Amino acid sequence: MTAADRGGKMLDMSKPIVAVKSVVIRFAGDSGDGMQLTGDRFTMDTASLGNDISTLPNFPAEIRAPQGTLLGVSSFQLHFADHHIRTAGDAPDVLVAMNPAALKANIKDIPRGATIIVDKDEFTSRNLTKVGYETNPLEDGSLDSYKLHAVALTSMTVSALSELPLTRKEAERSKNMFALGLLSWMYHRPTEATEAFLKAKFAKKSDILEANLIAYRTGWNYGETTEDFANSYEIASAHMQPGVYKNIGGNTALAYGLVAASHQAKIPLFLGSYPITPASEILHELSKHKKFGVTTFQAEDEIAAVGSALGASYGGALGVTTTSGPGLALKGETIGLAVMLELPLIIVNVQRGGPSTGLPTKTEQADLLQAMFGRNGESPAAVIAASTPSDCFTMAMEAVRIATTYRVPVVLLSDGYIANGSEPWKIPDVASLPDLSVEFAKTQENFMPYERDPETLARPWAIPGTKGIEHRIGGIEKQDKTGAINYEPANHDFMVRTRQAKVDGIEVPDIDVDDPTGDATVLFLGWGSTYGPIASAVETLRNNGEKIAQAHIKYIAPFPKNLGAILEKYPKVITPEMNLGQLAMLLRSKYMKDIVGYNMVRGLPFTTAELVEAAMGVLHND
Repeated sequence: MTAADRGGKMLDMSKPIVAVKSVVIRFAGDSGDGMQLTGDRFTMDTASLGNDISTLPNFPAEIRAPQGTLLGVSSFQLHFADHHIRTAGDAPDVLVAMNPAALKANIKDIPRGATIIVDKDEFTSRNLTKVGYETNPLEDGSLDSYKLHAVALTSMTVSALSELPLTRKEAERSKNMFALGLLSWMYHRPTEATEAFLKAKFAKKSDILEANLIAYRTGWNYGETTEDFANSYEIASAHMQPGVYKNIGGNTALAYGLVAASHQAKIPLFLGSYPITPASEILHELSKHKKFGVTTFQAEDEIAAVGSALGASYGGALGVTTTSGPGLALKGETIGLAVMLELPLIIVNVQRGGPSTGLPTKTEQADLLQAMFGRNGESPAAVIAASTPSDCFTMAMEAVRIATTYRVPVVLLSDGYIANGSEPWKIPDVASLPDLSVEFAKTQENFMPYERDPETLARPWAIPGTKGIEHRIGGIEKQDKTGAINYEPANHDFMVRTRQAKVDGIEVPDIDVDDPTGDATVLFLGWGSTYGPIASAVETLRNNGEKIAQAHIKYIAPFPKNLGAILEKYPKVITPEMNLGQLAMLLRSKYMKDIVGYNMVRGLPFTTAELVEAAMGVLHND
């Protein structure tokens, strides 16, 4: 059989199809093996079938880790189902491992009985020794409790492409498409979208395009013809509300939310940013939207980035800066200046593992206290947090509402799990978006730059150059109403308290509590990306007959007004955090409520199983 026979078209030999409700797949290999692209394409094809989806990309921190080593393993986990799901899954049902390093790095997460597909061509003595295998796991019986499929991915890909003018190394690069084709056959994913994607991506590289198409089709046909795979699997579409959906990642959703908010506020959007993992994608995305009045500026450092954003706000634009924890630390002084100037400023912090450089490609929630207090002096800022990838759109719009209405800096917290993960997002009707129109100060006599709105305590937003409203700004304390420099103790005390009162008075929605029976005594309370694991754990607990309530905090400074009453109602409150208890500390200090913290700092999100176990310990510990 020639390469054209194997790769030119899809064969149809109709093996039995098994219906399943959900599956978790993890693609793993070297960074150069294209695992993120493979996972992303499988996700897009799955989204087109209407399955509910949640993803968890996992990148190595090293840019060029030695090939075949544990430090260089990259993975992409995808959970898809015929029903609503909230997490990327606790453990894979299927692991695709492109080399021994990928197998060794991930085998601890794979339950017995799961399917493991490996590229057996890569299990050479050299590669096994490199990661510490003394014997070949494909031959020593250590994988007997799994459904192992040792497939010659590399050699079959090279053979299928033998008639193309490619070197062996160039041909090997297409083996991820072989793996994608095989998995697409296994789970009846449509092929048209991926083929169209490849044709667009390699339109100017005909040999590379043909190689990827042939490898993709060869993988699909291998699944259909080999006796190694007896069945394929089918997952029905999930029931969703009518509408137009897009599979979206957290960073992209956040960028869209900022653009939409700018449109609704009727002011141009300016992003001043310095690239930093895992926030850089927001800069990349916003740079594509100049036609919507978006200006992006890649600054030379974090301090210049936030300074440019604050300057844009002074000039009447929507000033935004994006960063992660290390950058937030550098931006602290300028955020304090925004507090003093009482200008709107949005600081997006996509949290990652720390301290210092820490775990730059892993997730964490450990910047909460920095967002709350990481500035000199009494420098109150609003702090809000997104809970899911699609929620980033909503919370970006909320950040703009708060910043422009109250003339305060707003720290919007995301994290690596939310930023890099994806899920279906129902595209909203533009007519349904809130009106965020901004009113600037107009020409007037006796202009007072710090005369406040009686409801919001916001000072006027005065555009430089507007006749009659010239005023002085700077970081030294201002006199009430006039804005003149003032060192008087009483004035300073008054201005400090007024700025705090402005943040305390921000109008935020009450927190909703999910307590179907109304008589639960334990409350699961989370913030940020713990939303999905908590909701999944609560569902499991209730299916097992347990009574437990759940709630999620998205507004942290200020807290929702009804939060104190909710904490008072429930005798026991469990708060899982990917830190050592920062929200719990805030809740204890403000509400004098004992909080049961469940804390892990591993660079990974919580699993449903561990939160179920934590809750059971509280539910049945009298």
